[in-house]
Amino acid sequence: MRFKTLAMASVLAATISTSALAQTEIQWWHSMTAVNNEWVNDLARQFNESQKEYKVVPVFKGQYDESMTAAIAAFRAGNAPHILQVFEVGTATMMASKGAIVPVAKVMQDAGQKFDPSVYIPAVAAYYTAPNGQMLSFPFNSSTTVFYYNKDAFKAAGLDPNKAPSTWPEVVAAAAKLKASGHKCPFTTAWQNWTQLESFSAWHNVEFATKSNGLQGMDARLKVNSPLHVRHIENLANMAKQGLFVYKGRSNIPEASFVSGECAMINTSSGFYGNVAKNAKFAYAVAPLPYYPDVPGAPQNTVIGGASLWVMAGKKPEEYKGVAEFFKFISTPAVQSASHKRTGYLPITTAAYQLTEESGFYKQNPGTDVAVTQMIRKVTDKSRGVRLGNYVQIRTIEDEELEQVWNGKKTPKEALDAIVNRGNEQLERFQKANKG
Repeated sequence: MRFKTLAMASVLAATISTSALAQTEIQWWHSMTAVNNEWVNDLARQFNESQKEYKVVPVFKGQYDESMTAAIAAFRAGNAPHILQVFEVGTATMMASKGAIVPVAKVMQDAGQKFDPSVYIPAVAAYYTAPNGQMLSFPFNSSTTVFYYNKDAFKAAGLDPNKAPSTWPEVVAAAAKLKASGHKCPFTTAWQNWTQLESFSAWHNVEFATKSNGLQGMDARLKVNSPLHVRHIENLANMAKQGLFVYKGRSNIPEASFVSGECAMINTSSGFYGNVAKNAKFAYAVAPLPYYPDVPGAPQNTVIGGASLWVMAGKKPEEYKGVAEFFKFISTPAVQSASHKRTGYLPITTAAYQLTEESGFYKQNPGTDVAVTQMIRKVTDKSRGVRLGNYVQIRTIEDEELEQVWNGKKTPKEALDAIVNRGNEQLERFQKANKG
């Protein structure tokens, strides 16, 4: 009897082992950190627990530009991941990477999954869609730029904590009061190239680049040295000289200074919300971006940020089925709405937005709908988005030149002219490399 029991246990163990081995593994490379890394891991875990055929394995591969570089090298070596998270800046480069990616629309169709791009928020879907109408990547952590402020700091400075500065002159006035009350960092900005150049342009309905900011062709050229751009960077430079604006570094590095309470106001991603909600020890609010009230048509709309998920080529059909199943799972209104509430990233489908609204979340958490309302406004050719080749390199150029302004080594006009000249060289190289 004991022998039979042991034998049955061995067979059962072998069966379980074989079943586990039969699971198809899906590698997902991403660039999410801190609370957003926890979110990514939770999404993978929830999907894995919802079925038994596939196992999504999320792997952090560094900053967005680092993960892109790693994936390109891995593809050439024949061991690329199934799914790669790529920030919006890399979209044009990925679109031009013929043979390296499989359009998400094809992945879903081949797997027999219903895939309707019209269910996604139009501004989101359009950005990741090819000229032929085919959706190339899967919208994931789509975000836009918003304004956060410390309500406790406002109150201490004699400002109305329930009234965000809505214009740039009001930001300057608020910063002056904050400084007078003893705040050493009244205002800062993260992702300075995205917030102060790209989104600033769309919000004021001025060209960032020709050819509809690159959406209508690779022969686009930068236009960020317009009088309005110069005026804005001059305004920030003057704020820096007066101690009203404190530069805290590139990309998302300045965000820590807001969460800690060091800086009282910040322009950054709506995707920063989860970090603030979890870690800020003060009352805060989310508000629309400030604008210059004398600019006709402002405010217009903001542009998409964040990232999408690209499917790498060279995988087996069964593995692509797993990718499609995962995309289907994270597209459901319930999962999307929960992610939006948790992170501040956009609810990428209209159904998820409606579900969130119906749940009363926006009423209970004022300002959390700002990102959506800024994005769903009617767009123009100047505000639809920015899609440029070699834009990772151009973003670095923008950082370098703006830092010259904050350091007092260049005038705003000199720096913006340099961005245009150096950036256009990058655009010309990309255009030549991708002819035909």
